[in-house]
Amino acid sequence: MPINDPTSIFFSPQKGYTPRYSALRHQQAEAFITTYNSTLDRNVVKADEEQKKLCIGIPSIGRKGARYMRETVGSLLDGLTPQERREIYFIVFIPHADPTAHPAFNETWLHGLTDQVLTYGSDIDDDQMQYIRDMEEEGGNFEEKGLYDYSYLLSECVKQHTPYIAIFEDDTLAMDGWFHRTMAAIKDAEKQSELRQAKHFLYLRLFYTEEYMGWNSEFWKTYLCNSVCMAAVLAALLLLLRTSKLAGMLSRSIGGTRAIITIYAILATCILMFFALGRLTVLPIQNGVHEMSRFGCCSQALVFPREKAIELVDYFEEAHIGFVDVLIEKFADEREELRFAITPSVVQHIGKTSSKWDSAGAIYKEKIWSFGFEKYDWETLSKEHKKVRSED
Repeated sequence: MPINDPTSIFFSPQKGYTPRYSALRHQQAEAFITTYNSTLDRNVVKADEEQKKLCIGIPSIGRKGARYMRETVGSLLDGLTPQERREIYFIVFIPHADPTAHPAFNETWLHGLTDQVLTYGSDIDDDQMQYIRDMEEEGGNFEEKGLYDYSYLLSECVKQHTPYIAIFEDDTLAMDGWFHRTMAAIKDAEKQSELRQAKHFLYLRLFYTEEYMGWNSEFWKTYLCNSVCMAAVLAALLLLLRTSKLAGMLSRSIGGTRAIITIYAILATCILMFFALGRLTVLPIQNGVHEMSRFGCCSQALVFPREKAIELVDYFEEAHIGFVDVLIEKFADEREELRFAITPSVVQHIGKTSSKWDSAGAIYKEKIWSFGFEKYDWETLSKEHKKVRSED
């Protein structure tokens, strides 16, 4: 519907940004953490060294007045089968020089539910630790500190020797069944890579916002050309009718100047309405795995093959400073890497308070939203997940 399409002029922010499925998923994630905290017999399944397939990394910086990580961890773990959980090595990274500065660091659930709570530890010498402290002052230089943290976490996941690595931001929410959909999408991306004679794709995007996928001005020539072609086709049809045997019958109705002007006015209105309805309404993205548009955003949830993660770590260390998502895309453009995304997104961004600070020290407020995520129906997802479980 156009009111839920951010690329449409009929888009309604009040309805489009309404948390439908994510509101329910928030409750389920919170209930999962609460249940763990209130249970005395905590027999928790964790990663199996022989079976792990995916390393999950979540970097989490303490935010003033915002605590999203409980929901992120809870939604990623809630609903997993014991076998699925054994296939995941779960890391939460607290990238503070003093990890106790993070409000969740001393909470029982964090250490009990994850495989590793990563901090800057014994591998960091005094000079490096001072460097980290300097970057943290007054909120820190996110372009430098954020990249440093991301690279450090990627390196830790590389050490786990899982074939794939997924990095989630700590203000995201995963759908029920995200793991089996992600693993199926990875296989699909691998097949598509083989067809393109590429050894590995760079990443599989589990989240993107549709806001940047409208009628982009870079393609105005294409849009103009298509519109002119439609007008030319109509002109050819009118000319054909006037010269055919039907010309006598139709000359009075469509042969006049007024009639032709009316016809072209209707055509122009149809073209304008086509664009006004929004690109995602008239040309929706098909469900499944597809190559990622250059206008996709952001770095909330990305899956990397281990080999590509190693290359990215080296690239980040060389770059030293920059926004992670921008550098990843720059890396991909320079090396003509394949980038894929899953539709609809299996992750939602729920953060309204960012860990990024501007030059004045104020926290950025950002609205990055997956509209497709909110269309999920919990009953349908539950049935799908049960079916997958029975097939395993």
